Amino acid sequence: MAPNPISASVSATATATATGTPATLDAWLSVLETRHTKTIDMGLERVAAVKRRLNIQFDCPVVMVAGTNGKGSTCAMLESILLQAGYRVGLYIKPHFLKFNERARIGGQSASDAALIASFDAVEAARDGISLSYFEFTTLAIMHLLQQAGLDVVILEVGLGGRLDAVNVIDADVAIVTSIDIDHVEYLGDTREKIGFEKAGIFRAGRTAICSDPMPPASLVEHAAAIGADLWLLGRDFNYAGDKQQWNFGGRAQRRNALGYPSLRGANQLLNASAVLAALEALRMRLPVGAQEVRSGLVMVDLPGRFQVLPGRPTVILDVAHNPHAAATLAQNFDNMGFHPYTYAVFGSMLDKDIDGVIAQMKGRIDHWCVTGLPLARAATALQLQEKLLAAGIVPSSEPDADCTIQCFDSPEKAFANAMGRAGENDRIAVFGSFLTVAGVMAARSAGLHNESS
Repeated sequence: MAPNPISASVSATATATATGTPATLDAWLSVLETRHTKTIDMGLERVAAVKRRLNIQFDCPVVMVAGTNGKGSTCAMLESILLQAGYRVGLYIKPHFLKFNERARIGGQSASDAALIASFDAVEAARDGISLSYFEFTTLAIMHLLQQAGLDVVILEVGLGGRLDAVNVIDADVAIVTSIDIDHVEYLGDTREKIGFEKAGIFRAGRTAICSDPMPPASLVEHAAAIGADLWLLGRDFNYAGDKQQWNFGGRAQRRNALGYPSLRGANQLLNASAVLAALEALRMRLPVGAQEVRSGLVMVDLPGRFQVLPGRPTVILDVAHNPHAAATLAQNFDNMGFHPYTYAVFGSMLDKDIDGVIAQMKGRIDHWCVTGLPLARAATALQLQEKLLAAGIVPSSEPDADCTIQCFDSPEKAFANAMGRAGENDRIAVFGSFLTVAGVMAARSAGLHNESS
């Protein structure tokens, strides 16, 4: 029986210092953050070489998920349904918010430090001088961990693009592309056609390829045809319909009726859920799933930071929206909420993102902007974000009771504290713009809750 990485022996950790590798997970991650010359280094040759040395392969079905937005939600829904069906599920999802362990899940639980360290040590021994980026190294380590877990199914989230992403060294039985929009133009191209081709790179000949984007680029469709993938398109091979109470799914040969809405909030979640049900239909002979298991899985799914509305007042919304496509969805979700006298934004972003496009989607929906720097060199400063807001025509007032303000902070924690101090109990606070923005507020809230309970 394959060892369980969740309860892996700590012997690898205990001997780490003797073998010259870091003894703790935090130490390992610190080493990896500075070792490779490039933060993002597209290409599969180096990763594939180390994968072969580690003999990483999966005997169970593998589902791979790419897309501009919606990847995490799709992975989480698929995991939740399969767990309800009694399968032993392995999930690789990213990035993390509070602990790196969140990226590797076995049976719905995060991997232990000991299990991750053992796999880090294995990759270090196998690479034999091959330089790997932080993402490449950790991807191989988590794949190594999942391989040994005795799994029934593996779910892998692509990091960036698809064709040249490190995850793509695995041949997926089912490949899902959730959405295609402009993002990471320096790596993927500046049009939906170019980006669609990159994301279609996870498709494989003779295997199921699913696209839930309502308007898939021709490049994606043409690539699937050129390699002989079995392409499922929304509106042609699967679809959904619903009312305020429930929704229905229709696939090529399978219908799912009277479904409850996913517990994940947001305007696009039925697109993601439909792709999940299409994938389950494609795998139904290997991983049969009943109607009640689908219903329970959709109701019980949980994914932090995706239009996550926290309990209490004022209303606090955490959303990792960091590009115009995601910001448009966030704006639509705002419009579907009840009335709030004022809306505060805790907004931080990477400088290489389309900040102007994000602001354009949110302009008119935010009254008070608390802009913040983030703890990365490539992040925009609060002053740069303020300049973007002013250039977009957002004019703050200096009056004490002003209806529009812009204030600058050097951390999400300070920006959030300011918003909480000024917001009324009927107002709302939206935290968005980057995973790091949300993570900073999550950490601050976690520390505050811990201090209150201690």
